[in-house]
Amino acid sequence: MSSQSITTDSSARQPSLLDATCENFVYDVAEIAPTMATELGLVGHDGELQDFSPDYWDAIADRIRDLIADVDALNDGTDESDDEDDFDEVDHVTAAIIRDRLGLQLEIHHQGEYLRLLNNIESPVQTIRDCFSLMNPDNIDAIESRLSKVPQSLQGYRESLAEAASQGNVAAHRQIDAVVSQCEELADEGSLLEDLGLEHDAAAVAGAKEAFAEMADWLSTELSPLAPHDDAFGRERYAMFSEYYIGHKVDLDEAYEWGLDRLREIVAKQKELTRLLYDDDCPIRVAYRRLNEEPRYLLKGTDELQAWMEKMSKRTIAELDGSQFTIPDEIKVLECRIDPAGSGGIFYTPPADDFSRPGTMWWSVPKGQEVFHTWQELSTVFHEGVPGHHLQLGITLTERDNLNLWRRAVNWNSGHGEGWALYAEQLMDEFGHLQDPGCQMGMLDSQRLRAARVVLDIGVHLGKKVPEGTGIWDASYAKAFLRDNTAMDEVNLSFELDRYLGLAGQAPSYALGQRAWENLRDDALAEGQTLVGFHDRALKLGSMPMDLLRNEVLNS
Repeated sequence: MSSQSITTDSSARQPSLLDATCENFVYDVAEIAPTMATELGLVGHDGELQDFSPDYWDAIADRIRDLIADVDALNDGTDESDDEDDFDEVDHVTAAIIRDRLGLQLEIHHQGEYLRLLNNIESPVQTIRDCFSLMNPDNIDAIESRLSKVPQSLQGYRESLAEAASQGNVAAHRQIDAVVSQCEELADEGSLLEDLGLEHDAAAVAGAKEAFAEMADWLSTELSPLAPHDDAFGRERYAMFSEYYIGHKVDLDEAYEWGLDRLREIVAKQKELTRLLYDDDCPIRVAYRRLNEEPRYLLKGTDELQAWMEKMSKRTIAELDGSQFTIPDEIKVLECRIDPAGSGGIFYTPPADDFSRPGTMWWSVPKGQEVFHTWQELSTVFHEGVPGHHLQLGITLTERDNLNLWRRAVNWNSGHGEGWALYAEQLMDEFGHLQDPGCQMGMLDSQRLRAARVVLDIGVHLGKKVPEGTGIWDASYAKAFLRDNTAMDEVNLSFELDRYLGLAGQAPSYALGQRAWENLRDDALAEGQTLVGFHDRALKLGSMPMDLLRNEVLNS
């Protein structure tokens, strides 16, 4: 299958029946899940909030089934003697992505995983909390309306968790404790809900805060006593999530061994760098400490951090545009903000589909953290910004003439997306933007963390023997292993560990996705493609499992 028609004459392609079907699907799901509409910048839903009840999850699944049935019906009606309603090359790719991605989503629903969904980073409490940061702060009526629906939303969520618990499916204690803390922060004085533009004592604010307090109490008293202490998902559950996040079935035992080999390779490079930096054989962790003490890498306070993020983003966009990538005008601005949630994560939110809201890099600084080190964080700016997620997702959004709304703004495969962002960090070293040895150490620290996550994630959830062979992976060993393999501070490290243990299969998608991107790049160059041409072509196709992307990019 060729992607030639996708990349050469975009104006010649008219939207197909499948494109219209996908667009209708997005608008229907936006009615069911208003927070998704906010993420996409679709108007008319900002005052609404889904309730996360069993009926909500069933409604999403029913609409997915209808879409897959429509795809099959349209495909059955397509043959070579048919008329203009035939699937073209873009449609065939769209249909393959839908069957793969949404088929797996239905399987996850069938297994009851959405009913039990609770973790510290990607479950309903965080969805409710974070959706307000993407809303127009001038639309006070919509903010007030959505806030007023928080109690109903959390009540529906409790119904789902209770139904899952009745079947013996409850998240681990660690995840419940983390979400209880998040709910308590949202209920306490100084809650970020007080900074949305309404008066602190407004009824909607008070009602939402009280609802989060009730949620924390319910989780503590009703759900926590039913929760297991074992964090492991087990091989069968893990394999399902691994395929969903990575985009294809993975030999988990091979991936585990590859992660260990990759770690050894990175550590060897870091040891070489320590000798270059300090002309001695100091341990890597000592080199981290010395780098942290160097004034040239030091930022104090979130104002300095935000200004530095903006400066580096602007510089990178200017330097890469036209030389290494073709950067559309619509995404030459990247907003950099401090996330009020203070969870410890660093993340990116894409522009609205019409670019009325810019792409944004968020730094969620934990309370009390006032010092930041640029040697360690520069690669993160590349990962979240350009040439990472901002370039990747921004280019896809500009492909309005070729990709329907679902493909350009909704569909997301972590192996493709996070793999690209980690690949982008490595690219910046290859492009010569990390000539400073300290920043090279930071990039290798980032690469080392992602390799360690492959080993940790598979090791814990599959109950494998630890590398030393003296015991079985558990949370205690995992924390020590993580501490040994990152320069991350303790607050962020604890958050990240909870994330891996509660979002099984996602963390390895970064390094394994990067491996897939590097293999695809090498094969594309071997058949005569240029690096700039390969990147432009691949990114214009949007997110998809890497096996599908390989079919589109090679031999065309």
